[in-house]
Amino acid sequence: MHILVSNDDGYFAPGIERLVAALQSRAEVTVVAPERDRSGASNSLTLDRPLTVRRAPNGFLFVNGTPTDCVHLAVTGLLDALPDMVISGINLGANMGDDTIYSGTVAAATEGYLLGIPSLAISLASKTAAHFETAAAIATELVDRHAGAALGPWLLNVNVPDIPHAALKGYRVTRLGRRHRAEDVIKAKSPRGETVYWVGAAGAAADAGEGTDFHAVEQGYASVTPLQIDLTHHDQMASVAAWMRGS
Repeated sequence: MHILVSNDDGYFAPGIERLVAALQSRAEVTVVAPERDRSGASNSLTLDRPLTVRRAPNGFLFVNGTPTDCVHLAVTGLLDALPDMVISGINLGANMGDDTIYSGTVAAATEGYLLGIPSLAISLASKTAAHFETAAAIATELVDRHAGAALGPWLLNVNVPDIPHAALKGYRVTRLGRRHRAEDVIKAKSPRGETVYWVGAAGAAADAGEGTDFHAVEQGYASVTPLQIDLTHHDQMASVAAWMRGS
Protein backbone atom coordinates (compact mmCIF):
# COMPACT_ATOMS: atom_id res chain seq x y z
CA MET A 1 0.00 0.00 0.00
CA HIS A 2 1.19 3.50 -0.85
CA ILE A 3 -0.09 6.42 1.27
CA LEU A 4 0.25 10.10 0.42
CA VAL A 5 0.46 12.22 3.59
CA SER A 6 -0.12 15.96 3.77
CA ASN A 7 -1.34 18.52 6.31
CA ASP A 8 -1.94 22.24 6.83
CA ASP A 9 0.43 22.82 9.78
CA GLY A 10 3.54 22.54 7.59
CA TYR A 11 6.02 19.78 6.81
CA PHE A 12 7.92 20.47 10.05
CA ALA A 13 4.90 20.00 12.37
CA PRO A 14 5.13 17.30 15.06
CA GLY A 15 1.76 15.88 14.10
CA ILE A 16 2.84 14.87 10.59
CA GLU A 17 6.07 13.40 11.91
CA ARG A 18 4.17 11.24 14.39
CA LEU A 19 1.70 10.16 11.73
CA VAL A 20 4.40 9.12 9.27
CA ALA A 21 6.32 7.22 11.95
CA ALA A 22 3.18 5.23 12.77
CA LEU A 23 2.27 4.52 9.13
CA GLN A 24 5.69 3.42 7.91
CA SER A 25 5.23 -0.07 9.33
CA ARG A 26 2.01 -0.40 7.30
CA ALA A 27 2.81 1.16 3.95
CA GLU A 28 5.13 3.09 1.69
CA VAL A 29 4.64 6.72 2.70
CA THR A 30 5.23 9.86 0.63
CA VAL A 31 4.92 13.25 2.29
CA VAL A 32 4.01 16.36 0.30
CA ALA A 33 3.11 19.20 2.68
CA PRO A 34 3.13 23.01 2.80
CA GLU A 35 6.38 24.82 3.55
CA ARG A 36 4.66 26.79 6.33
CA ASP A 37 1.53 26.77 8.43
CA ARG A 38 -1.49 27.17 6.13
CA SER A 39 -4.26 26.62 8.67
CA GLY A 40 -7.57 28.00 7.42
CA ALA A 41 -6.54 27.81 3.76
CA SER A 42 -9.61 25.73 2.92
CA ASN A 43 -9.71 24.33 -0.64
CA SER A 44 -7.72 27.13 -2.29
CA LEU A 45 -5.50 26.42 -5.29
CA THR A 46 -2.59 28.68 -6.23
CA LEU A 47 -3.21 29.85 -9.80
CA ASP A 48 -1.39 33.21 -9.92
CA ARG A 49 2.21 31.96 -9.71
CA PRO A 50 4.27 28.80 -10.25
CA LEU A 51 4.90 26.44 -7.35
CA THR A 52 8.17 24.90 -6.22
CA VAL A 53 8.76 21.53 -4.58
CA ARG A 54 11.78 20.99 -2.31
CA ARG A 55 12.98 18.08 -0.21
CA ALA A 56 13.69 18.41 3.51
CA PRO A 57 16.59 16.53 5.16
CA ASN A 58 14.13 13.92 6.49
CA GLY A 59 12.88 13.18 2.96
CA PHE A 60 9.59 15.07 3.22
CA LEU A 61 8.66 17.12 0.14
CA PHE A 62 7.37 20.62 0.79
CA VAL A 63 5.55 23.07 -1.47
CA ASN A 64 5.28 26.86 -1.34
CA GLY A 65 1.50 26.58 -1.63
CA THR A 66 -1.66 25.41 0.06
CA PRO A 67 -2.63 21.95 1.34
CA THR A 68 -4.80 21.50 -1.76
CA ASP A 69 -1.84 22.44 -3.96
CA CYS A 70 0.25 19.77 -2.26
CA VAL A 71 -2.15 16.92 -2.90
CA HIS A 72 -3.04 18.13 -6.38
CA LEU A 73 0.61 18.37 -7.43
CA ALA A 74 1.46 15.00 -5.90
CA VAL A 75 -1.38 13.12 -7.57
CA THR A 76 -1.32 14.85 -10.96
CA GLY A 77 2.42 15.19 -11.50
CA LEU A 78 4.88 14.22 -8.78
CA LEU A 79 3.98 10.60 -8.14
CA ASP A 80 4.55 7.87 -10.69
CA ALA A 81 1.26 6.16 -9.74
CA LEU A 82 -1.88 7.01 -7.80
CA PRO A 83 -1.54 6.44 -4.06
CA ASP A 84 -3.90 3.98 -2.43
CA MET A 85 -4.89 6.50 0.24
CA VAL A 86 -4.47 10.15 1.15
CA ILE A 87 -4.17 11.00 4.84
CA SER A 88 -4.04 14.60 6.06
CA GLY A 89 -2.83 15.40 9.56
CA ILE A 90 -2.34 14.94 12.39
CA ASN A 91 -3.73 18.43 12.88
CA LEU A 92 -3.07 20.28 16.12
CA GLY A 93 -6.61 21.24 17.06
CA ALA A 94 -10.08 19.96 16.31
CA ASN A 95 -11.77 20.19 12.91
CA MET A 96 -15.39 19.68 13.83
CA GLY A 97 -18.69 21.20 12.76
CA ASP A 98 -18.32 24.39 10.72
CA ASP A 99 -14.52 24.21 11.07
CA THR A 100 -14.46 21.77 8.16
CA ILE A 101 -15.40 24.56 5.74
CA TYR A 102 -12.21 26.51 6.53
CA SER A 103 -9.87 23.67 7.42
CA GLY A 104 -6.77 23.13 5.31
CA THR A 105 -6.44 19.69 6.89
CA VAL A 106 -9.85 18.65 5.59
CA ALA A 107 -9.15 20.38 2.27
CA ALA A 108 -6.06 18.25 1.60
CA ALA A 109 -8.10 15.09 2.14
CA THR A 110 -10.93 16.52 0.06
CA GLU A 111 -8.58 17.01 -2.89
CA GLY A 112 -7.57 13.38 -2.68
CA TYR A 113 -11.22 12.36 -2.67
CA LEU A 114 -11.99 14.59 -5.67
CA LEU A 115 -9.16 12.83 -7.52
CA GLY A 116 -10.76 9.45 -6.81
CA ILE A 117 -8.66 8.30 -3.85
CA PRO A 118 -9.96 7.14 -0.44
CA SER A 119 -8.98 9.98 1.87
CA LEU A 120 -9.17 10.91 5.51
CA ALA A 121 -8.37 13.94 7.61
CA ILE A 122 -7.31 13.32 11.19
CA SER A 123 -7.12 15.91 13.96
CA LEU A 124 -6.23 15.89 17.65
CA ALA A 125 -8.95 17.81 19.46
CA SER A 126 -6.60 19.79 21.67
CA LYS A 127 -4.51 22.93 21.89
CA THR A 128 -1.76 21.28 23.93
CA ALA A 129 -1.17 18.03 21.98
CA ALA A 130 -0.32 15.76 24.88
CA HIS A 131 -1.26 12.55 23.05
CA PHE A 132 -0.41 12.63 19.35
CA GLU A 133 0.21 8.88 19.72
CA THR A 134 -3.52 8.30 20.23
CA ALA A 135 -4.42 9.97 16.93
CA ALA A 136 -1.57 8.13 15.20
CA ALA A 137 -2.89 4.82 16.51
CA ILE A 138 -6.39 5.65 15.22
CA ALA A 139 -4.94 6.45 11.78
CA THR A 140 -3.16 3.09 11.61
CA GLU A 141 -6.28 1.26 12.77
CA LEU A 142 -8.29 2.86 9.97
CA VAL A 143 -5.58 2.00 7.44
CA ASP A 144 -5.63 -1.63 8.63
CA ARG A 145 -9.43 -1.67 8.42
CA HIS A 146 -9.32 -0.34 4.85
CA ALA A 147 -6.60 -2.82 3.85
CA GLY A 148 -8.72 -5.68 5.19
CA ALA A 149 -12.02 -4.54 3.69
CA ALA A 150 -11.70 -1.67 1.23
CA LEU A 151 -14.55 0.85 1.33
CA GLY A 152 -14.30 3.76 -0.99
CA PRO A 153 -13.48 6.06 -2.39
CA TRP A 154 -14.65 7.87 0.72
CA LEU A 155 -13.82 11.07 2.57
CA LEU A 156 -13.66 10.70 6.34
CA ASN A 157 -13.14 13.46 8.88
CA VAL A 158 -11.68 12.01 12.09
CA ASN A 159 -11.32 13.87 15.39
CA VAL A 160 -9.59 12.22 18.34
CA PRO A 161 -9.74 13.28 22.01
CA ASP A 162 -6.39 14.25 23.52
CA ILE A 163 -6.29 11.34 25.97
CA PRO A 164 -4.15 8.19 26.28
CA HIS A 165 -5.10 5.51 23.76
CA ALA A 166 -5.98 3.13 26.60
CA ALA A 167 -8.58 5.64 27.85
CA LEU A 168 -10.29 6.00 24.46
CA LYS A 169 -13.79 4.50 24.55
CA GLY A 170 -13.85 3.57 20.86
CA TYR A 171 -15.34 5.07 17.70
CA ARG A 172 -18.56 6.90 16.94
CA VAL A 173 -19.77 7.52 13.38
CA THR A 174 -21.14 11.06 13.61
CA ARG A 175 -22.59 14.00 11.77
CA LEU A 176 -21.10 17.48 11.82
CA GLY A 177 -22.29 19.72 14.63
CA ARG A 178 -22.68 23.48 14.34
CA ARG A 179 -21.07 26.44 16.04
CA HIS A 180 -22.42 29.81 17.12
CA ARG A 181 -21.26 32.76 15.02
CA ALA A 182 -17.59 33.61 15.41
CA GLU A 183 -16.48 36.23 17.91
CA ASP A 184 -15.95 39.77 16.62
CA VAL A 185 -12.68 40.77 14.99
CA ILE A 186 -10.02 42.21 17.28
CA LYS A 187 -8.69 45.66 16.40
CA ALA A 188 -5.09 46.53 17.16
CA LYS A 189 -2.41 49.02 16.14
CA SER A 190 0.65 48.02 14.15
CA PRO A 191 4.09 49.46 15.09
CA ARG A 192 3.52 51.98 12.30
CA GLY A 193 0.23 53.14 13.79
CA GLU A 194 -1.99 51.41 11.25
CA THR A 195 -5.21 49.76 12.35
CA VAL A 196 -4.98 46.00 11.90
CA TYR A 197 -7.53 43.27 12.49
CA TRP A 198 -7.28 39.75 13.87
CA VAL A 199 -10.05 37.34 12.90
CA GLY A 200 -12.02 36.45 16.00
CA ALA A 201 -12.06 33.03 17.61
CA ALA A 202 -14.53 30.38 16.47
CA GLY A 203 -17.82 30.42 18.30
CA ALA A 204 -18.78 27.87 20.92
CA ALA A 205 -20.59 24.70 19.87
CA ALA A 206 -24.30 25.38 19.29
CA ASP A 207 -25.41 21.99 17.95
CA ALA A 208 -23.38 19.55 20.03
CA GLY A 209 -25.98 16.96 20.96
CA GLU A 210 -25.79 13.21 20.74
CA GLY A 211 -24.80 12.04 17.29
CA THR A 212 -22.53 15.01 16.56
CA ASP A 213 -18.75 15.06 16.32
CA PHE A 214 -18.59 17.49 19.26
CA HIS A 215 -20.55 15.12 21.51
CA ALA A 216 -18.51 12.04 20.58
CA VAL A 217 -15.16 13.68 21.31
CA GLU A 218 -16.46 15.19 24.55
CA GLN A 219 -17.55 11.71 25.66
CA GLY A 220 -14.11 10.23 24.94
CA TYR A 221 -14.73 8.64 21.53
CA ALA A 222 -12.93 9.14 18.24
CA SER A 223 -15.41 10.82 15.90
CA VAL A 224 -15.57 9.54 12.31
CA THR A 225 -17.70 11.68 9.98
CA PRO A 226 -18.24 10.74 6.32
CA LEU A 227 -18.23 13.91 4.22
CA GLN A 228 -19.62 14.69 0.77
CA ILE A 229 -18.88 17.43 -1.74
CA ASP A 230 -22.34 18.12 -3.24
CA LEU A 231 -23.28 21.62 -2.00
CA THR A 232 -26.67 21.59 -3.73
CA HIS A 233 -29.51 22.36 -1.31
CA HIS A 234 -31.85 19.81 -2.86
CA ASP A 235 -34.76 20.57 -0.49
CA GLN A 236 -34.89 24.18 -1.71
CA MET A 237 -34.86 23.49 -5.44
CA ALA A 238 -38.66 23.42 -5.78
CA SER A 239 -39.20 26.57 -3.71
CA VAL A 240 -36.48 28.49 -5.56
CA ALA A 241 -37.97 27.37 -8.92
CA ALA A 242 -41.39 28.65 -7.79
CA TRP A 243 -39.82 31.95 -6.64
CA MET A 244 -38.12 32.33 -10.02
CA ARG A 245 -41.49 31.84 -11.76
CA GLY A 246 -43.01 34.48 -9.50
CA SER A 247 -45.53 32.09 -8.01
